[in-house]
Amino acid sequence: MLESSLVSGLTSAGADAYIMHVTTTASVSYITRTDGFDCGIMISASHNGFEDNGIKLIGAGGEKMDEDVIARLENFLDGIEGEYPVVSGRDIGASHDYVCGRNRYTGHLIALSACSFKGIKVGLDCADGSAWQIAKAVFDALGAKTYVTGCSPDGFNINRSGSTRPEVLCAMVRENGLDCGFAFDGDADRCIAADEFGNIVDGDGELYILSRRLKQLGELNDCGIVATVMSNSGLTESLSSCGIPTHITKVGDRFVYKMMCEKGAQLGGEKSGHIIISKYGASGDGLVTAIKLLEAAAERGTTLSALLKGYKSLPQVQLSVRVRDKISPFEGGRLPSFAERQREKFGCARVNVRPSGTEQVIRIMAEGENEENCRRCVAEIARYLNDM
Repeated sequence: MLESSLVSGLTSAGADAYIMHVTTTASVSYITRTDGFDCGIMISASHNGFEDNGIKLIGAGGEKMDEDVIARLENFLDGIEGEYPVVSGRDIGASHDYVCGRNRYTGHLIALSACSFKGIKVGLDCADGSAWQIAKAVFDALGAKTYVTGCSPDGFNINRSGSTRPEVLCAMVRENGLDCGFAFDGDADRCIAADEFGNIVDGDGELYILSRRLKQLGELNDCGIVATVMSNSGLTESLSSCGIPTHITKVGDRFVYKMMCEKGAQLGGEKSGHIIISKYGASGDGLVTAIKLLEAAAERGTTLSALLKGYKSLPQVQLSVRVRDKISPFEGGRLPSFAERQREKFGCARVNVRPSGTEQVIRIMAEGENEENCRRCVAEIARYLNDM
């Protein structure tokens, strides 16, 4: 329904719409950039349930559109800025089936690995989302023996497993004795990995593995990498001991990519599994992340857990609190001030409270040497928030 409405609106304004059908956000970014389109549009609920379907806008270079451009578009839709252009006759645009773009992106992924994955048993959790056909095809073509779950989408079950619920993947890895596994979110721009023991390797662990790998290949310059305020402090300290600096920015792959451009960094990402390798694109790509992680292990004949040697993370507790209003608690610094007092009370190294960019929730994080104190700190902040 959303696709049909969107295509109708675009063509009625004189634009041509090229439809890639069910595909990943990263594939839209890749095809927009490589095929010379003016922009890309992705209909997706991202890592949320189907009720949260929305629209992601992608610029001609494959990057997420700037906030000021999106704000102008929203003003336009609300009737604040300009009127909707309508054309007629020969000026009406056309719609084109462009599944070939998705197929070309699949070929691009297969060509990324410098080695075969033959003999490696890999678990894939596609979250009943857009990667359900692409992921298996890619890893099968690279020689891996694949075990797949989350590959029966019905339009309503998206993200009931995947990167936001990696315990499903971890159980599959353990039960089948797999070498590793990768869980994607609904639009497959995130990837959370599992090592051979079924232990979670989150975005911070992935950044640690990939940054050391890129440095070994001479592809990581002195600019280091970009992470976010939600990344574990242990990542910064562990990479520092390897001579790799870390730059910190706000949560959101848009902000990660912006700082990567400013600093000249080749790698950036988030704890949630959004990883950007500038050599391969301008947005997070869960499938590229999975391929490059497995390549790092396969070329050395080792495991993901072995590649994490030297990485030590601090205990970190996170909680999302659903609220009616996610802005007013921050007015006058009320919530941040209370959170800081709790940090001091429980002896945590740091706390972070922020409104979600995609859901009606406020996210709370506490980090420190004592996990139980972090839990108590988060619980107190959540209780305060619920009473506001």
